[in-house]
Amino acid sequence: MVTLTYVKGLPTPFEEMTPLGLTEFEMLLTSFAPTFKKAVCEVVGIILSSSDFEKIKSETNTHIQAKYKVSKRQAGGIIAASKGKVDSARECRANHIKQLEGKLKSANFWLKRSEKRLEKAQKFYAKKNWLNSKTGCDFPLSCDLETRQTNWNNLRFNIHNKKRYIYQLEKKIQHLKIATIQVKVKDSEIFIVGSKDETCGNSACQWDGNTLKFRVPYFLEEKFGKYVETKIGNFDRNINRLPDCGAKTWHFYRKDGKWICACQFTPSHVETVSRPVQYGAIGIDINPSSIGWAYVDFQGNLKAKGKIPLQSGLSKNYQDAQLVDACLQLANLTNTFSCPIVCENLDFSAKKEELREKNRKYARMLSSWAYSRFFHLLESILSNRGITLLKRNAAYTSLIGLTKYVRMYGVSSDVAAAIVIARRGMNLTEKLPSSVSAYLGVNPRKHVWSSWSQFKKCQSTVVRSRHDYYSVSNWGLLVKAEVERVTVKSKSRASSKCKR
Repeated sequence: MVTLTYVKGLPTPFEEMTPLGLTEFEMLLTSFAPTFKKAVCEVVGIILSSSDFEKIKSETNTHIQAKYKVSKRQAGGIIAASKGKVDSARECRANHIKQLEGKLKSANFWLKRSEKRLEKAQKFYAKKNWLNSKTGCDFPLSCDLETRQTNWNNLRFNIHNKKRYIYQLEKKIQHLKIATIQVKVKDSEIFIVGSKDETCGNSACQWDGNTLKFRVPYFLEEKFGKYVETKIGNFDRNINRLPDCGAKTWHFYRKDGKWICACQFTPSHVETVSRPVQYGAIGIDINPSSIGWAYVDFQGNLKAKGKIPLQSGLSKNYQDAQLVDACLQLANLTNTFSCPIVCENLDFSAKKEELREKNRKYARMLSSWAYSRFFHLLESILSNRGITLLKRNAAYTSLIGLTKYVRMYGVSSDVAAAIVIARRGMNLTEKLPSSVSAYLGVNPRKHVWSSWSQFKKCQSTVVRSRHDYYSVSNWGLLVKAEVERVTVKSKSRASSKCKR
């Protein structure tokens, strides 16, 4: 179930201030926080030591109530906070191990390829007639005049360091698989779980839209009484989706010397304003420097296009502000055309595991690319406005856009990819031209991506840069020439083998 969380600083009304400079509610939270932390630490230990915590969850709740003198609802909040921390720690451990295993795989692949490259070069120079060779060496020997070091020595040094790096990764993975999970528990936080069957969504923390009425734990009743009330006001939002009824879970924590209150809830339904995708869609293609968008009508034809520039190298706050502005521009476009947005469903975790074996420019670009953050903000902004966001597989979108739409519409590569994404969201096919598929011998029973895979292998030898796509008017002629060249080459090889 989708939930939202509204956060604000805890207000300190002047009429509630005590001589200590704190409100009575802040003093209550400060007094309750140490006990809450002790209880959470104990429950975390119980969860980690038990094989099935659900069987003893009721017994643990009763034990927490009796030992720390809290209500059943407050004990439920302690257990929920503990279970959330343990689940998060286990998920982080699994992701960490997966990331290290990906790095280990990439390092082993680099090591195997480098050793093979060096071995082939040594065999080539061991031949007596290597000067008369027609093919040449893939890794020729060269020397730096300043350092007087050869590229072979440099590669051997890198191989030596890579082996040490692989050994460290293997030991680290081996240790993490058997090591005890460490769970971090904050000093000042209180978590109260709500229920839709209770008054105001939470019996221990009742909020009527302006005043919060907090049920004091039993061990603090002598000091604060049975209830403590404070005015926190409303959560001001341009689009407020906080319902009047329903469960409300409250989380109070201390940050930068100030108490923060967060309310988690199931958001109210927003009426969808975008039409079904069959009437048209906006496709987006995000790149580190810009976001290309294209509006496609119900027939799959391009009607509008554009770019939203992005600046790289910004700090986190400026980067978020830039992404929010881009998301708002896309939301305005959907209101103009009354259609959903279609985007790519990509995962860069595998590529980020290989950054150590890539060049610095590529690694810096991919590390600073806030791809997941952009789509997280986009999904949040569009859902608040009742706009549909569709995610589709990104297979061969750039190739199809460069081949079919770059020259047809005279657009850039990102806009062409956005056209393909929008058409894919509308369930429109992108088949190869018959003149191309005939020469490639495409099997019509296979998926259309199979034909694009064959075409990609063929056109890679014809096209050298992206600018070449603008000059190709008939791909059938180029594919025919390439297929004939490969056929003649294979026949010559076969005949030479027969002569031998």
